[in-house]
Amino acid sequence: MVKKKTKIDGVFILEPRIFADERGYFVESYNAKTFLELGITCQFVQDNEAKSSSGVIRGLHYQESEFAQAKLVRVTQGRVLDVIVDVRKNSRTYGKCITIPLSSKNMRQVFIPRGCAHGYSVLSKYAVFVYKCDNYYNPLSERGIHPLDPTLQIDWKIIPEKRIISQKDLSWPKFSK
Repeated sequence: MVKKKTKIDGVFILEPRIFADERGYFVESYNAKTFLELGITCQFVQDNEAKSSSGVIRGLHYQESEFAQAKLVRVTQGRVLDVIVDVRKNSRTYGKCITIPLSSKNMRQVFIPRGCAHGYSVLSKYAVFVYKCDNYYNPLSERGIHPLDPTLQIDWKIIPEKRIISQKDLSWPKFSK
């Protein structure tokens, strides 16, 4: 597995080795020993999966305080634009926002440390998004940022009339530095 840095401290793109032949493919998506060698030391405790249709925008979500979560995200079917915003006030990359294309074809994964808001938009007919968390979800610690906040200038790659966003996500406050 190859670990690539991004413009946000602690966020890494992970590119697995893919063994493909006429039968299909094999890929090792997670190995605790390999992740330790790459410097990713968290212990994952929960796996989640979401299936969404074209045009869906989910996020930007994060958990606060002792319920903060690091995530390891990937797409097993379809194609998404993954979006990460650094909301760690003591971080030198605080306020930075990045986008990373993830798909069942490129098989990339992204490691997102605690203290980053996360979301994605579905760019294919549908997508299955899978992620590991290093802490359990706590509804009282859930926070978010309005996904269409103009200060973040996120190009979700979906034209406005095709966007499908939950009322809950549209009710989150805008990001303020």
